[in-house]
Amino acid sequence: MADSRRVASMVVFLVAAAITASQAGDKNAPPTQKIPKGAKVFVAPIAEGFDSYLKDAITKKKVPVEVTTSRDQADYEMTGAAETQKASTAKKVIMGNWHSREEASITFSNIKSGEVVWAYSVHEEASTHGKRSSAESCAKHLKDAIEGQQ
Repeated sequence: MADSRRVASMVVFLVAAAITASQAGDKNAPPTQKIPKGAKVFVAPIAEGFDSYLKDAITKKKVPVEVTTSRDQADYEMTGAAETQKASTAKKVIMGNWHSREEASITFSNIKSGEVVWAYSVHEEASTHGKRSSAESCAKHLKDAIEGQQ
């Protein structure tokens, strides 16, 4: 029963990741536009409450964007998928590892044009702080992308 749920959740995650990747297009092609500092961003709801972790991480990492609560007020939208797999009993007993496995994939799109201007995926095999670690990794790389465009 647990194995079928695990397989089903993995299939859902892989489909969401594939959709996110297909929206991102050719990952080697540079986006035609840059993300300006101070851009207004709407963080869409993401499975398992990952959007809340992203909002907190954006604030904590001081990403130079303004998060809005309404998509209508935003210039950009952040969407994605996330999955957490708690450590199994075997992993805890045999490896002495209580940390969860985290996967997340996000895209940053221009609302008016629909163009994906930035995308990022993270995989943490043994995440010390669960979703928070993954969200902070996404926020850190978003900040690096915005500040590195100059």
